[in-house]
Amino acid sequence: MLNQFKTLRQQASKEIVIKKSRFIGYGKPVESEAEAIAFIEEIKKLHWNATHNCSAYVVGERDECQKQSDDGEPSGTAGKPILEVIKHQQLKNVVIVVTRYFGGIMLGAGGLIRAYTDGAVAAIEAAEAITNVLHRQVIVDVDYTWYGKLENEFHARGVRIGQTDFTDRVVIECLPEAPEAERFAAWVTDLTQGQAVITIGEARYYIEGE
Repeated sequence: MLNQFKTLRQQASKEIVIKKSRFIGYGKPVESEAEAIAFIEEIKKLHWNATHNCSAYVVGERDECQKQSDDGEPSGTAGKPILEVIKHQQLKNVVIVVTRYFGGIMLGAGGLIRAYTDGAVAAIEAAEAITNVLHRQVIVDVDYTWYGKLENEFHARGVRIGQTDFTDRVVIECLPEAPEAERFAAWVTDLTQGQAVITIGEARYYIEGE
């Protein structure tokens, strides 16, 4: 798993008008190539009467799946510019579709490239680029006598805290960034003089800054 990567927060769309042609940019985060393809087909069905539904997607930790489609526009004027926007913004696991309703004015190759670039940028702005950061679950099981000290230390250090359970002992779900999990566990062990029972659990992504 990557320690962090940029993707989109949500599915969203934004429309722009260029020389009377309507361009509607759709962006969506996806988990697989199949999901990306299904979304493209969904937009094509939604805009079955559009002049073009051009698209591109990048899927995989190492961007293994990269595809683009001009959907009838001159070769290299639509899908490629959309793909280049995704790559330039270093986004992963995203699909973008830019739908065009022709307005009667020819844009030329350069104009089309700019228009589809702008449509892709509009889609990303609407769907909002975020950074997912990998955190590792560290479960800290301690006696109540340590809870106040740990709470203060975690707060001072800015540790992300999940669920805290109060039974006969206190069980705190801490979520340090994944590369720091082992060191974090060692720090808590020292802090509690070896009296904490620590379990390192699963990894999960959280949005940076949230």
